[in-house]
Amino acid sequence: MTAGQSIKSGFVPEIKKKQRLDAALAGFLGDLSRERIKQLISSGDLLIDGAVFTDPASKKCGGKPFSLTVTEQIDGPAQPQDIPLDIVFEDDHLIVINKPAGLVVHPAAGHRDGTLVNALLHHCKGQLSRMDDPQRPGIVHRIDKDTSGLMVAAKTDKAHDGLAALFAAHDIERRYLAICNGRPMPPSATIEGNIGRSNVHRKKMAVVGDDKGKTAITHYTTKEPLNGATLIECSLETGRTHQVRVHMSHIGHSLIGDPLYGTRQKSLLSRRKDIQFCRQALHAATLGFIHPVTGEKLLFNRNFPLDMQELFSKLRV
Repeated sequence: MTAGQSIKSGFVPEIKKKQRLDAALAGFLGDLSRERIKQLISSGDLLIDGAVFTDPASKKCGGKPFSLTVTEQIDGPAQPQDIPLDIVFEDDHLIVINKPAGLVVHPAAGHRDGTLVNALLHHCKGQLSRMDDPQRPGIVHRIDKDTSGLMVAAKTDKAHDGLAALFAAHDIERRYLAICNGRPMPPSATIEGNIGRSNVHRKKMAVVGDDKGKTAITHYTTKEPLNGATLIECSLETGRTHQVRVHMSHIGHSLIGDPLYGTRQKSLLSRRKDIQFCRQALHAATLGFIHPVTGEKLLFNRNFPLDMQELFSKLRV
């Protein structure tokens, strides 16, 4: 449990006919609305019998022990902050940023400020889309805090709607550079496996059965074999949470430095004491799309940042 979180636990009350799990828990807990509990369950914050449970509509859990992690909600809109941005492209409708590793995309519990949204509000002088969403104005998609690389944000609602439609239709070109443990075989392949919340670790995603989770497709290609590792390029057909990290771990080649999906005992870093790398070696290197307002074809590329360049140099054969 981290700052801004609390745990509520007990036994799920008997679920009445036509009643849902979220409604039963709302009646039992009293201080959380059904909608809030639904959100928490869907986010993987509910354990039943010690396992993550993500179906708020279930009617089968009466009498079982539960533990619900409640993250404090942030009140009020995000505020502008003068945080430097690496701007790749900008016009009246949208802005493309090369996000550094370590920068959180939008405010959340534990990261109330100092985020990309705070920086965008300052740079764009408050001109972002969806200003009625106080914590995520302008945000159409996200990349993880410790993943670097290209992101697009919307300055107008028209651009936001257009970009969201492109993402939904998988009409955005996105390629990532990553350094993974070992040597994936074959050197190039497609990984297909639905991604959903892990049943054993509520903060992790996992490849789940075909009847669960969401469709996820990753194409990877070996760019250069390294000493105990491989530089790969991953092209995404879908945009699931932690997709590259989950899929590469699933085939036994987790990303170098990945604190969540890497296995320390099998990691190259456990053998190379001369290398200190404290994040997943993942960089959003290519972003391409049709401008949703002007119709212009846009394509941007950025090589990986200094820390990944140094890691790459040390691992070259």
